Amino acid sequence: MLDDQAPKWVTTLVAIAVGVCGVWIFFWIFNEIISLIPGEKARERLRPLVFVGPALALLIIYLIYPAINTIYLSFFDARSENFVGLKNYAFIFTSPQVQVAFRNNILWIVVVTSVCVTLGLIIAVLVDRIQLESIAKSIIFLPMAISSVGASIIWRFVYAYQPAGRAQIGILNAIVVALGGQPVGWFLRPPLNNFALMVIMIWLQTGFCMVVISAALKAVPGELLEAARIDGANEFQAFLRVTVPYIKGTLITVGTTVLIAVLKVFDIVYVMTRGNFNTEVIANRMFLEMYRFYNFGRGSALAVLLFLAVAPVMIINVRNLRRQRS
Repeated sequence: MLDDQAPKWVTTLVAIAVGVCGVWIFFWIFNEIISLIPGEKARERLRPLVFVGPALALLIIYLIYPAINTIYLSFFDARSENFVGLKNYAFIFTSPQVQVAFRNNILWIVVVTSVCVTLGLIIAVLVDRIQLESIAKSIIFLPMAISSVGASIIWRFVYAYQPAGRAQIGILNAIVVALGGQPVGWFLRPPLNNFALMVIMIWLQTGFCMVVISAALKAVPGELLEAARIDGANEFQAFLRVTVPYIKGTLITVGTTVLIAVLKVFDIVYVMTRGNFNTEVIANRMFLEMYRFYNFGRGSALAVLLFLAVAPVMIINVRNLRRQRS
């Protein structure tokens, strides 16, 4: 049966089977070859290279090389033909459009990260005290199973706008009109449109924050809380002075994880507004420079700056995780 005639699920199953079997055969053959090499020390040295080597090769081909090439292209013109030095970076820091993207990204970082962590903490504390804890957590965590594009499409129906006098299919505008108000173009009014977009990201990430923080809360020793109560602390004081400091590492990890997602946000903005009406972010501007204006130099420079913004946060996150494990 030809690929174009076969059902997609059949093609998918065949691809998975061939891939898994191919990888198994590859490692089995090389393991047999290594077993024929004389000397136990030589075999022990070669075996890790055989098993890790393919992964390292893929890492170099699909991650390290593109990263180095992107840095290289950022010093060239739109067609990557002529060396222009730091001209692309100068454009980034002087262009009004790019400055709007930087401003919006900073706004996203402050609002989304703080709201997600705060809501996650509050919900985790409250949900841990109810009987239907698992069901409540499942419902709150459910948006994490939806892609950003899927979530954006869902929220387009929530924010949908029709001029006054027409039937409102958007939930928010239907409520506004029912209360006697005028329909609102949620994505036409800066800075309201930016906050409307942030709500989508908050909806997606709060469940993740809640689950991780809830696990940390369950690890707080009851003896510490009991000692605080004996010393005269009420529930709120015990929470602020005992619980929060104890789960500080988890809060930092959750916050940095959300911050990384916010720095890279693209699909929500692209699906909802295409970056119009002053809603651009860095990733969206990078996409425009690369694939609409075909200016690979500026697009690469924006990618480099985005990487430089994300890398320190990732390092902080990794160090914090190591500190927690130790």
